[in-house]
Amino acid sequence: MFEEAQQNILYLNKERLKAIDELNKTKREKQSLLSMVKKLTVEKMAGACRDNQSVCSDLLLRIDSMVLNNVISPGEASELRRLVISHKVGVYDVFNVTANKGDSELLGELRQFSYGSKKSGFHIVHICTEMAPLVPNRSIASYVTGISRALQRKGHLVEVIMPKYASLNLDEVQGLRKLTIEAYSYFNGQLHENRIWTGVVHGIGVTLIEPLRYSSFFSREMINGYPDDFERFSYFSRASLDYIVKCGKQPDVLHLHNWETAIVGPLFWDIFANQGLENTRILLTCHGFNSQCTEQPDKLALCGLDPERLNLPDRLQDNINMERVNILKGGVVYSNRVLIMSSVHPKHTMVHNLSHGLEPTLNIHWDKLAIAPYGFDKSTWDPSSDSFLPENFNAENMNGKVVCKVRLQQQLGLSERASNILVACIFPKGAELDVHKMKGIILHARQQNIQFIFMGTNEGSVMNQTLEGLKKEIKDNKIRIVVKYDEALLHLVFAGSDIILCQSFLDPTDEIPLKALRYGAAPITHLCEATINRNFIHHDQEATKYSQLINSTFGNMSLNLAVDEIRNNPSKWRQRMIEAMTQDFSWDGECYDAHVEACSAIKNL
Repeated sequence: MFEEAQQNILYLNKERLKAIDELNKTKREKQSLLSMVKKLTVEKMAGACRDNQSVCSDLLLRIDSMVLNNVISPGEASELRRLVISHKVGVYDVFNVTANKGDSELLGELRQFSYGSKKSGFHIVHICTEMAPLVPNRSIASYVTGISRALQRKGHLVEVIMPKYASLNLDEVQGLRKLTIEAYSYFNGQLHENRIWTGVVHGIGVTLIEPLRYSSFFSREMINGYPDDFERFSYFSRASLDYIVKCGKQPDVLHLHNWETAIVGPLFWDIFANQGLENTRILLTCHGFNSQCTEQPDKLALCGLDPERLNLPDRLQDNINMERVNILKGGVVYSNRVLIMSSVHPKHTMVHNLSHGLEPTLNIHWDKLAIAPYGFDKSTWDPSSDSFLPENFNAENMNGKVVCKVRLQQQLGLSERASNILVACIFPKGAELDVHKMKGIILHARQQNIQFIFMGTNEGSVMNQTLEGLKKEIKDNKIRIVVKYDEALLHLVFAGSDIILCQSFLDPTDEIPLKALRYGAAPITHLCEATINRNFIHHDQEATKYSQLINSTFGNMSLNLAVDEIRNNPSKWRQRMIEAMTQDFSWDGECYDAHVEACSAIKNL
């Protein structure tokens, strides 16, 4: 009887545990479903905004096509563009279906749509060599898309012109179409035909230029890194300006990027400024000065420039090798404003220590130089609205972060206590994994008695294979190595962690420190303190807000110091994180302000 009773009790306990597991599973599935519904609701709202922008961008591209097909004059096209830009909301209501309308029908409706108030905001055209997601995993590509979306969200009109590489990712291009028009551009003494493609990416109108005679220029595996890069990108730069003039576009700002499109500056002022672009100004963005492109002066004639006129010390002549011309220098000289992209280094450091021979030129043009930081997409990365989180939070109410931490611990099988210090090491896309360093971090975690999570951000990468090997080797109940990419888990890791270990504060492609700050986690680098201190010794008044914050807090902090402060002075740590969370380091924050200030300054010249 006793043994039978024991067996019954064991059976009942087993069934009870199974029921609890089923109940927890149901709860997780319910929470997952609620999160998905919440995410879809957010995406629907964001989609409505994108649809509005997409319709406007599509209309502007159709207007370009009408000019090229001689349906309307450049003058009328200019008026119609002002109409679209001035009445974005009304335009969406009237023209939300354009794809199936012919030019004559669409033109008739545009002419009937009353033209009212003067436009507000800037019309900016990027002439660039890359844009995400068409060209993924490159700093300029992410920047072009990020700042363009931020500008459009606040009422400015942004367009992008770039080469049609054979390797482009066209999956997210809406309404991609090939225009049936003749578009010629000058190169090497002759006019050459180009095929023009148009579409919309994240609400931004995109024009792709495909050379026919020089089709090999952009049919290669890589974007750049070839001996004839100057020929390739000077062809594209000239073709972009020829296209803009033929379409009758009259943008406020032509936005150039690095040496690849810097030649647009001298081309614009020497050839195109008097072809209906009298009110257009030039903004050049430099993503560092390590690549400048020096060439033989006579190559300038390929795109129609006068080598003799430009090969002078105050124009394009290289500061070091006077027998060559410097293309990036020409961009600086012929631009109305130059934005130097650097989240960490101030203007003084960029000019005097990192300009690679351009210092004399930059000193002469000092007043038109400004620093702008990189950013990230806060429409996707914002703890106050993140649909992947079990509870949202912000700087005013941090309770949700505790909930996220416990949920993260639960999901990864860690001890579920909010008081445990949780550190995550997130490896960015393209990062190389130093196994020896990782093992050192793991040893440190064991000594400090903290919970640790290792995670990559790239699906199916070589790094994930390395993480898989480490996962088999490392057995510790306080350490979790996540091999399979999981977007929802990645958001939860940012939200639930106290500290995020980063590879560097200096890599513009690494958004991990920015996202960490947004989610109330301290970004600490893998580097030793001495190296970090050397990077942050400046106190320049023109440093970015991000640089000032990092300099005064986490840039000089090791993992040991961070853990000690959390344990010994939690109120100070909490206040530090709240202050960091109130800063906006997204594309919509300081980066946006720097760009609008630059556009405003050059339009007032």
